[in-house]
Amino acid sequence: MAERNERADRPERTDKKKTPEQLERDNAAYDLDLLELQRVDFALVELTLYLDTHPTDMQAVQQFNQLAQRRQQLAAEFEMKYGPLMQFGHSFTRYPWRWAESPWPWQV
Repeated sequence: MAERNERADRPERTDKKKTPEQLERDNAAYDLDLLELQRVDFALVELTLYLDTHPTDMQAVQQFNQLAQRRQQLAAEFEMKYGPLMQFGHSFTRYPWRWAESPWPWQV
C-alpha cells in the first residue's frame, strides 16, 4: 500500500479577507525575502569553500562573519513573518504550530 502524503492531500490555507492583489503582493514579498536569504546562503557556501583553501585570508574571514551575522538576521525576520525555515529544533515557531503550512521554503 502506497504511503499518502497527507500534506499534499490538504487544501492550501486561504485567507478569505485578502483580495487577489493582496495575496499576490504577499507571495511576491515572500519570494523576495527568500531570494535574499538564498543569496546570502550562496555567498556563505562559496566563502566556506574558499576559506577551506585560504584559511589565513583575513578579509574573507571578516566577510564570512559579516554574512553569517546577516544570515541570522534575515532568517529571524523571515521566520517571524512566514514561519520556520528548518525543523528539528533549529528554528523557533509561533503558536499555533506553523510547520505544516505551505509553502515550505524549498517549494518556492
